Amino acid sequence: MLGIRLIPCLDVTNGRVVKGTNFINLKDAGDPVELARQYYLDGADEIVFLDITATHEGRDATIDLVRRVAEKVFIPLTVGGGIRTVEDIRNLLNAGADKVSLNSSAVKDPKIVKKASDKFGIQCMVVAIDAKKVKKNRWNVFIHGGRIDTGIDAVVWSRKVTELGAGEILLTSMDKDGTKDGYDLELLKEVSSSVKIPVVASGGAGKIEHFFQACESGASAILVASLFHYKELSIKGVKNYLKSKSIFVRATD
Repeated sequence: MLGIRLIPCLDVTNGRVVKGTNFINLKDAGDPVELARQYYLDGADEIVFLDITATHEGRDATIDLVRRVAEKVFIPLTVGGGIRTVEDIRNLLNAGADKVSLNSSAVKDPKIVKKASDKFGIQCMVVAIDAKKVKKNRWNVFIHGGRIDTGIDAVVWSRKVTELGAGEILLTSMDKDGTKDGYDLELLKEVSSSVKIPVVASGGAGKIEHFFQACESGASAILVASLFHYKELSIKGVKNYLKSKSIFVRATD
């Protein structure tokens, strides 16, 4: 049985970790290298590093920053943002990333998911889905940091990328992001029940009970940003809570 993974998320722009609400009103949250190192020491299972303005600004993810983070943490590192080609993926893996996360590029050219999966392995391929509810039982996929509505059904898209070779889905609710109202459990249930690969729940954690709710709704892993950045909850505390609820988690040491 695989344990539920707790994954701190470092949303980075201009070399700093930031956090906002509904993808806007970004506030500084610290240095990415220092934060990543501390999360590693605190018992995080993985780290996600997202260059959240790289695609919108038409530039590559910061290779040097990825390399510096990889030198300080010895747990899986997922990197996303500004990835457009298979060569970009190769460069990030060579810089120390264990997985790469595709979002906008996968929508624009779905074949990149299959090409990269065939070349580097399914275990390296994460597809990030930023989803926003547009009507009852319907969430659309947004790209370019939540700026563009593709009109694509998020549940249908999750099945499509699985067929193409994604090994994991990073599912972010734009409606819940930064609100601390809890994860979008309806969306999480729909996607996790539609695919056979791990789904990482993202967007909305505000109190410790929300972690259990995400597990109950099908999450294989839980992404956390502000609650950990601002020390409102600790990784060890959340793991102990989940263990008390009979949820299997990995040891923090």
